[in-house]
Amino acid sequence: MSREVILVLVFLAATLLGYRLIHAVPSLLHTPLMSGMNALSGITLLGMLAVTALAGGVVGRVAGAVGIVAATINVVSGFGVTDRMLKMFRGRGQDGEGQG
Repeated sequence: MSREVILVLVFLAATLLGYRLIHAVPSLLHTPLMSGMNALSGITLLGMLAVTALAGGVVGRVAGAVGIVAATINVVSGFGVTDRMLKMFRGRGQDGEGQG
């Protein structure tokens, strides 16, 4: 088997495993789990930057650029959702904003 086929199979296996694992997590734990995953998404972003810089061909650079954009969206939106969740737990007197 060629290297590319093996990499695609690993990607598909990781995707299916991740999907199964996320569905096994109770909904009460989704937000804390997502908050912790923001750090891993940051590591993914750094990895994508390094791999894209070392890519030899155009296809590798394009795939790396797509990965960088996806990881950046994941990090930014994850922190945005976490910030909104934390604002729900602040009281009215702390920052002028409240629930309601």
